[in-house]
Parts: sequence; C-alpha cells; structure tokens
Amino acid sequence: MAPMNTPAGPAAPPLWTLVVPVKPLPLAKSRLAGPLSAPSRSRLALAFAQDTVTAALACPEVRDVVVVTDDARGGGALAALGARVVPDTPAAGLNAALAHGARAARHGTAHGAVAALNADLPALRPAELSAVLRAAAHFPRSFLPDAAEIGTTFLAALSGTELRPLFGGHSRSRHRDSGAVELNPPAVASVRQDVDTVADLRAALVLGVGPHTRRVAAGLPATEGVAGPAGT
Repeated sequence: MAPMNTPAGPAAPPLWTLVVPVKPLPLAKSRLAGPLSAPSRSRLALAFAQDTVTAALACPEVRDVVVVTDDARGGGALAALGARVVPDTPAAGLNAALAHGARAARHGTAHGAVAALNADLPALRPAELSAVLRAAAHFPRSFLPDAAEIGTTFLAALSGTELRPLFGGHSRSRHRDSGAVELNPPAVASVRQDVDTVADLRAALVLGVGPHTRRVAAGLPATEGVAGPAGT
C-alpha cells in the first residue's frame, strides 16, 4: 500500500460536451445576403455546421456534441453525423439557446464540462480544437475570440460553473468583462475563423475547409463572388 502522504496523481482532463447552435437554415448567414442567393446561403450554413460537428466529434477531448436547432433538415443531417439534437425550446435568441443546450448537456445538473462552439467553423481541425480545450481545462470559465478579435467562437465552463453565454456583436469584450479568461493558445486559427462575410469564407477556404463546405463552395455560381484561387 502506498504511504498516506504520497501525492495524488494529476487530475484526469475533462471530457467536454460541445453545444452548437444552428439557426433555421433559411434565416442563417444573413450577412452574406448581398453576394449570395438564399439557396446558396442555406446550403453553406448546413455545410459549415456539418464540417464543424464532424471535426468536433473527431476531437479526443470531446465526449459528445449537442446541437440546438428547430430546423428539421439541419437537425437530421447533424444527427446522422452523431450529434445529439435538442429543440430550441426557449426560442429567445442565441444566448438562450446556448444556455438551454448547456442544461441539456448536463441533464439538469451543474456538473460536466460544457463549451459553446460556433456552427460556422468550416475549417475546424480536431487537433486545434484539442489545444483550445486543453487550455480551457485550467480555468472555470474561458473563451476564445474570433479571427476579427471582436466576437467569440468558443466559450467554456468547467463542471460546477455556469456557462453564461454573451454572444452577439462585440462579445469578446462582454465575455472578458464577465470574468471569463481569454485563451490564447498558439496555432488555432481554424477554431477562430468563423464565417460571416465572403471575405471570411475566402479566409476559411485558404485554411482548408471540410468536405461539405468544399463541395458546396465549389458549386457556387461565379457571379456570387466566391469562386477563384481560394475556392478551388
């Protein structure tokens, strides 16, 4: 038997449940409405979510993914990838949906490590998400700013800590002011590159998007302004 004063081994790193919110596809990606048609925006929004969920589920630190959506098509496609889909019962916007998803992930308790992850990260790489999750494991509540350094793509809460999402607009400053620790792990561009504009989409294409987004982007009409070296 080991002596009573033997130091305990390091705590096991947490396994995470990621909460991914998905708008009804006809309403998604409204900031792309100028250059892209409504059908193209819907196809891209679903492709972004599919590539995000696929990469997240391939991350060894991820236990499961909870998708919050009322979109039957999107929910079905993401459930087929292995996500658990819950309806947006509050129907009161993004932050209410994320808080609802976090409660569903924890089965009505305050326990379990949960993180909100944007659904529009088509270049997401499992290894880079792992680096972010390992960094988040050191703080009760933490976040990662987006590539523009204005918004947020990831917000984490360890077991026993409320998620308290404050997404939308200048959410980086709101999350920081709320006491969440801003993470800065190196080489995690794919976790920060969300897509709101055509420039964002081009940047994601340069990083290298997943197969769903690659297929949809390749089929966009040249008149919609995405085709070109970055999109080939």
